Amino acid sequence: MLKLEQLSFQVPADGTNLEIIDSVDLEIPTGSFTVITGPNGGGKSTLARLIMGIEKPTGGRILFKGEDITALSIPERAKRGIGYAFQQPPRFKGLTVRRLLSLAAGESLSKDACSAYLTAVGLDPDEYLNREMDASLSGGEAKRVEIATLMARRAELVIFDEPEAGIDLWSFSMLVESFRTLVGEDRRSVIVISHQERIMQLADTMVIIAGGKVCQSGTRDEILPKLLGEVDGRKEA
Repeated sequence: MLKLEQLSFQVPADGTNLEIIDSVDLEIPTGSFTVITGPNGGGKSTLARLIMGIEKPTGGRILFKGEDITALSIPERAKRGIGYAFQQPPRFKGLTVRRLLSLAAGESLSKDACSAYLTAVGLDPDEYLNREMDASLSGGEAKRVEIATLMARRAELVIFDEPEAGIDLWSFSMLVESFRTLVGEDRRSVIVISHQERIMQLADTMVIIAGGKVCQSGTRDEILPKLLGEVDGRKEA
């Protein structure tokens, strides 16, 4: 479904070009849950922004469902079925959760349809349908509403950039359950940038990025035991 070919991203620094993403080749299969992890500053979030079009690559191509989308804008990529969830979901004072779900779907949704999306992410429709998407929602609540809007949009590829950032343990547990629901949707592909083991445990495939390069990629069973072994080894040293 998604294919990156020799994707590169450079920024000017001290009279030269700093390579943030360095000739990355990567394929994300249709219907897969992929976790991208690696050290801080390794290029993970930049890669996610390149896929969504927030940043423009300085080299290489991005193919989605066989189409070259490298030059497409964010709205054009969204129309083709790519969704992006920010570390801190945007707030909209005066906009109710129900209205937001309808806007995401591109049509006026019934109360039952909106309720089904909220229930799927662990939120009580009676409590949240008419709540405003504003600062009164906690970080965990806002992130689950954001997942519900991506479900309503029927995005075929959904990208989450460190969704666990800034939420409490209970909200994190609900977030993991929301991912389980999202992964169960037909032919929906999910990419999550994360360091969290519980999220990695959901993965079909894992990618480790460091220094702007793909260091390792493979199935969860191939990558995760090695990764946890390295972390445990450092803790013991």
